[in-house]
Amino acid sequence: MARTGRQTAFVIGALLFAWFAALPATGAHAQNGAPPAKPKDWSVPTVVAAVRPSVVTILARGVPPASAQLGFPSGSGFIIDEKGYILTNNHLVEGVKSIVVGLSNGRLTPGRVVARDFLLDLALVKISATDLVAVTLGRSSLLQTGETVVAIGNPLKGGSSVTVGVVSAVDRSILTPDGETLYDLIQTDATTNLGNSGGPLVDLSGRVVGLNTAAAPSAQAISYAISMDAAAPYIQSMLVRGTVLRPDIGFVPVTVTPSVVASFNLEIDRGVLAAQLDPAKHLGQLGMQSGDVITAVDNVEIYNMGDFWHAYLSPADKAPAKLSVFGKKGPFSVTLPRPSAPPVKR
Repeated sequence: MARTGRQTAFVIGALLFAWFAALPATGAHAQNGAPPAKPKDWSVPTVVAAVRPSVVTILARGVPPASAQLGFPSGSGFIIDEKGYILTNNHLVEGVKSIVVGLSNGRLTPGRVVARDFLLDLALVKISATDLVAVTLGRSSLLQTGETVVAIGNPLKGGSSVTVGVVSAVDRSILTPDGETLYDLIQTDATTNLGNSGGPLVDLSGRVVGLNTAAAPSAQAISYAISMDAAAPYIQSMLVRGTVLRPDIGFVPVTVTPSVVASFNLEIDRGVLAAQLDPAKHLGQLGMQSGDVITAVDNVEIYNMGDFWHAYLSPADKAPAKLSVFGKKGPFSVTLPRPSAPPVKR
């Protein structure tokens, strides 16, 4: 990104941070005079009329996802800034050679991926266009089980469609086809289909509270959306840096898969392998080596990178993390300090 682009992204990131900090919260913040949440009393047609102009179609070319191969649009996205930044799913743009974005008025325009993160299934696409309408982002932490939400996307050719449901549960996690875990998900019964991925989940105040990401393949009326509270700090990092900033822990975590087991001749078939471990940093000084496998963090079993980062970065007390490790000489434990000021909360 050119310097001007980075300056623009920094400003947008700052505004996003200010938005997130200024929104009303529950608990102590709400008791200290924060303004009340916007009433969730809009009708569904009013919500759709407000949000639909910001919803776009993501058309991938080159190596299209399975949805495009089936004759459907590749997926959906929504405009988060009038400068042309669009939030969507990483799985829609991963591996593609070019992107065309379809706007709500039917206009097609080229797009480029400026940031993405496969662990979060988030991506930012940038377009150059005028008269864009950005969504209003909301706080998913204010959602209540049973309240009405609206999913908007492009599941079929011919434009966007709308489904309505309720929040079935919050703070859900699912395993993706790639073997990673997505956390902080909103579960709804608003029906989603091929092409809905990347579209907004909206409450009855017209604010986007989630990004639709998956439907349960073996069940009816179960869909998942990435919560905006979980995504917002990462979006800021992606806008400013073009990537998600995670703390330096002295090694590169790699999910243990059958091919990793074979390549490293491992005696264990799950966890996170420590690759490129720096012997001069904390864990190296404690005796860990490249090729060791972390099997648990604070007694929480680890199966993939998503599990590792979630367990390592989530606790509020910031006490050192206890890592259970299976090394070349057998199992042992070490501690890893948590960052005093983590770049994001996972």
